[in-house]
Amino acid sequence: MTQSFDTIPETALAWHRAGAGAALATVVETWGSAPRRIGAQLAISGDGRIEGSVSGGCVEGAVIVEAQDALAAGEHRLLTFGVSDEDAFAVGLACGGTIRVLVEPVGAVLPEALLADLVAARAAREPVAYEVNLQTGGRRLLRDSYPDRMRLDRSGFEEDGETFVAVHNPPLRLIVVGAVHIAQALVPMARIAGYDPAVIDPRETFASSERFPDTVLSHEWPDEAVAALGLDSRTALVLLTHDPKLDDPALEAGLRARCFYIGALGSTRTHAKRVARMQAAGFDDEQIGRIHGPVGLDIGAASPAEIAVSILAEMTAVLRCKAA
Repeated sequence: MTQSFDTIPETALAWHRAGAGAALATVVETWGSAPRRIGAQLAISGDGRIEGSVSGGCVEGAVIVEAQDALAAGEHRLLTFGVSDEDAFAVGLACGGTIRVLVEPVGAVLPEALLADLVAARAAREPVAYEVNLQTGGRRLLRDSYPDRMRLDRSGFEEDGETFVAVHNPPLRLIVVGAVHIAQALVPMARIAGYDPAVIDPRETFASSERFPDTVLSHEWPDEAVAALGLDSRTALVLLTHDPKLDDPALEAGLRARCFYIGALGSTRTHAKRVARMQAAGFDDEQIGRIHGPVGLDIGAASPAEIAVSILAEMTAVLRCKAA
């Protein structure tokens, strides 16, 4: 089952191109226990259709009205809402808060070409940052910028208080080579943590839908399978077979790619042999140093489920650039 990927910018672009008109509303700042995180979006069409949310339901009605007015006026709106304790409780929060929402009509304010570029980048799984200066009205898409924000998935205002940066990262993916017991525990855990998992194992008895329900399965040889699935900066690659003829082809592909995490099961002795094989294959120390082996944080894990916890914890630490 593929992880759902919000289609809010895509929907806004489609409504605009269909002639209905569209505006994008984005949470740009929060205080207290706000219902949605900064960067959450709501698309509003000129004829009143909506997709997404900026508050979990408490202020959407007011945002829709303001968006209709902004479309008519052809200008952006910066809105501030206080979420009462009663409304907050209704959407599952302990207490209320305050949110600011930026409303941008497509075309008049947010250029159609820029939105189309954003949509194309999202389709290509290309991480991009959307930058808007509320003082000057300047808007642009940036690649290979704001590395800390991109790594932490943290949209927000810069120190000048005028430049807002919206992070558009592809959904996280986990590719597991080896449909073993650890994988059976790791896949559902990773899915809960926001990963879209896939399992590769030529052994169809191991990689079966009974053992991995609602999961993308590949019975191709691992190097062919990872090539088909693709490896990028939002992908974690975990090797669990203990068998070099299965692990190594995927490992070599991972070392050549930009995946943010590579972990390989095995003892310190097994990993030393793996390092020697990678050196013989022509990889340098820096590339080989990207392999986390033995895989997972050292938490004294014993059972497959505990090892899965240690792997997911290490993946998270590497993703967020914490010591791992």
